[in-house]
Amino acid sequence: MTTQLRQASGAAPPEAEVFYAQCLQELKRSGIPFLLGGTYAVAAYTGISRQTKDMDVFCRAGDYARILNHFARNGFDTQVEDARWIAKVIRGPLFFDVIFNSTIAINPVTETWFNEAHSANVCGIDVQMIPPTELIWAKAFVQDRLKYDGADIAHLILRLHNYVDWRRLLTHFEQYWEVLLMHVVNFRFIYPTERECVPRWLLDELMDRLENHANMPVPQVKVCRGRLFSRSDYAIDVADWGFADVVGEGQRRT
Repeated sequence: MTTQLRQASGAAPPEAEVFYAQCLQELKRSGIPFLLGGTYAVAAYTGISRQTKDMDVFCRAGDYARILNHFARNGFDTQVEDARWIAKVIRGPLFFDVIFNSTIAINPVTETWFNEAHSANVCGIDVQMIPPTELIWAKAFVQDRLKYDGADIAHLILRLHNYVDWRRLLTHFEQYWEVLLMHVVNFRFIYPTERECVPRWLLDELMDRLENHANMPVPQVKVCRGRLFSRSDYAIDVADWGFADVVGEGQRRT
């Protein structure tokens, strides 16, 4: 699938836009495959423009070190913020994120993410965007007090349902199908006249899973999977209430 999207704009200061344009040119010059996500991808797909503090560049885990080394050779500062999922390319107060997994390390960028070509003009540069299917997958677990991407997912489904590979999306969510069901129900509530944007077979499949799980024995180990949504909001469950953790929080290097 190949699509040419609208110009993607984010409300960034002019000096940041110049920096992003330079970095995108460098990325293309490097020849290392990458995809653009975050605010610029949402803007390209939906037309929603909002303020952004950075630019999100996605790549495969095997390529993030290549990207950092390319920029280091060209006079940029680099930083590996968390070897599980994110690094940064920096020049003065400006930076962009190099992302190869999620903060909870369950959705790594793979070759599948590059199988579709959806391009948009960003800061004057033609770049490839994360496919709609993977953009939904990447945003699905961002649910805490300070950042919630549920509205982005609802807008992406509304505007892009014909471009979403729903079976591939279900495969991504296989272990976490209940999270996909949450977003489907959320979409149906927000847009009652647009319910058919989500295929009926998908709703039937998720509801069938829900019914089957309702008849399962109660798990023996107390686990708080809320930590997949927010490490901080559900910290008390692990620290004081006896629930097992599903993610780790490490100390920052000093």
